Amino acid sequence: MSPIPAGIIGGSGLYDLPGMERVRSLTVETPFGKPSDELVEGVMGGRSIYFLARHGRAHTIAPHEINHRANIWALRSLGVRWILAVGAVGSLREEVRPREAVVPDQFLDRTGDRSRHTFFGGGIVAHVGFAEPTSRVLRGILAAAGREAGITVHEGGTYVCMDGPAFSTRAESLAYRTLGGTVIGMTNLPEAKLAREACIAYANLAMVTDYDCWREGEEAVTADAVFAHLRANVEAARLTLAAAIPRLPTVADLPEHRALADAMVTARSFWPDGVLEKIPWILDNNGS
Repeated sequence: MSPIPAGIIGGSGLYDLPGMERVRSLTVETPFGKPSDELVEGVMGGRSIYFLARHGRAHTIAPHEINHRANIWALRSLGVRWILAVGAVGSLREEVRPREAVVPDQFLDRTGDRSRHTFFGGGIVAHVGFAEPTSRVLRGILAAAGREAGITVHEGGTYVCMDGPAFSTRAESLAYRTLGGTVIGMTNLPEAKLAREACIAYANLAMVTDYDCWREGEEAVTADAVFAHLRANVEAARLTLAAAIPRLPTVADLPEHRALADAMVTARSFWPDGVLEKIPWILDNNGS
């Protein structure tokens, strides 16, 4: 039996990993609209890997415009049960330096419009457990793979997720430090929430591009500075993912894969029409 497929969400530079055979591009239709781009399928060690450019391959989608539901639904429809996400973040801690990485174990939600960050609502209610928002197993794999790739990895920490597309004010940045934030970004929390509802194990590699704007004596963050560090981080991320993929489990038997088992509130007899189109995996955890 082939290993269960894995998904990678990040920039287009991650499509061609060392040891990866590129197979095809796929257009996936979803009940929630179009994903950010076509998905690219590759194969490594007999496992299918599906790549998705979060902002589109030409980086044409702003953080607040990303259709996270379509992205996660598309990956789940292809059998993905593991997602490794890569994204740029600002550091909120002196010891977490640009061109290093954090594998967060917590999130602080500063986003809005939460209706777009769930598959539920519209007559069907579920409350998934989210105390540990990323997969402990995947965090360990990513941290070990990053160190093997030669980068400094901080294992654990809190990712503050804001809307964007503007960067933080200095007052906000200082407040997030007081609240215990380690890094700040604009994209990974909605992915983690939706992956949990889709019974997918998820972890993210947060690549540090700057010190945000809290640091005394540091110039305010600019897009030019961020993208200079971002380009330097791409190769480290590619090597990390290439080392992580062979370590992924072959069977989906983690708690995250059973996230709906005790989460459903609405009895099946009250499910509205169309539920099985929008949330087809609900039957995996909630009867036949």
